[in-house]
Amino acid sequence: MHSHIEDCIEESILQSPAIDETEKDQLVKSRRGQGRFRKNVQQYGEHCRVTHVTDMRFLIASHIKPWRSSNNSERLDGENGLLLSPNIDAMFDHGFISFDDDGTLLVSAVLDKQVLEQTGVPIDETVNAGRFTEGKKSYLAYHRRAVFLEAGRES
Repeated sequence: MHSHIEDCIEESILQSPAIDETEKDQLVKSRRGQGRFRKNVQQYGEHCRVTHVTDMRFLIASHIKPWRSSNNSERLDGENGLLLSPNIDAMFDHGFISFDDDGTLLVSAVLDKQVLEQTGVPIDETVNAGRFTEGKKSYLAYHRRAVFLEAGRES
C-alpha cells in the first residue's frame, strides 16, 4: 500500500527531465523493493542478517543510507542494502538498531528491550550480522551517525 508521500516521490522521479526512462523505472521499482536494487542487494547475501531467514518472500531489501538521503546511484547500489526480515527492517529503518563494522548488532538505548524479546531478536551480545564489505561499512557509518537513535536524540 502506497502513501500519498510515496506517490508524490514517485511522481517527482517520473517527471524529472534529468533522469532517463530506464533509470526512472528502476528508481520507482527500487522504492517499492523490487527490481534492480533488490537483485543488487542479493549479490551480497541471501538471508536476513539477524534472523537468518532465507525465504526471499519474507525478506526486504532495506536501504542502509535512507532513500531520502541517497542520490540516484546510491539508491540502486547493492552495497547500500541489507536483506532483513520485516520486523528487523522496521527497527533498522527507524534507527532502533544498527550494526558495527564487525557485524555486532547495536541496539539503541531508546528501544524497549521487551520489543526485542517479543519480536524474537536475541538481546544478548552474541548477535552478529557477519562480515561487511568496505562499501557496506561506509553506508553503515552513515546509518550509525545519522539514523541510529542515541539516548537524548530521538527522531
